[in-house]
Amino acid sequence: MKRKDYKVAFPTALVVVMVAFLATIFFANANLSFAASVKKKSPAVARTSAVEYAESQIKQLQGTLNITAGQQELWNNLVQVMRENAKDMDALNKERAEIDKEMSALDHMKFHRQITEAHLAQMNKLIPPFEAFYTSMSDQQKNITDIVFRTGQYGRSKRK
Repeated sequence: MKRKDYKVAFPTALVVVMVAFLATIFFANANLSFAASVKKKSPAVARTSAVEYAESQIKQLQGTLNITAGQQELWNNLVQVMRENAKDMDALNKERAEIDKEMSALDHMKFHRQITEAHLAQMNKLIPPFEAFYTSMSDQQKNITDIVFRTGQYGRSKRK
């Protein structure tokens, strides 16, 4: 009987330990090359702010959708929420940059949870104006929007 327990308990414990280890690496943004983790990122590799990214998305959608005068108010509501969400995300990213060096692995995980919760709250704010705008679209506009969301860019060819 003890032999059977060992055959089940040991592999289970091994899996639990491996999952915990991998989750710690993933959520803590740990770099397996500890020597490389001391180096700073070059300015050329700097991230685009959420506001800049949102503005590029707004510009892309506006350029491809041919928004009608009747849709303009719905579009403006959607754009306003997109911009507010981007500003909120930039504020969170700025907060993290200021305290990043002092954060423990546990702090990283908690901050990751905070960002995930912020993303969820932002999606909950974004969906109603997007739904109102989407339902006002023509079939052609809906098709274009579906392509943009599926591929990330209107008219981009599929990878071969």
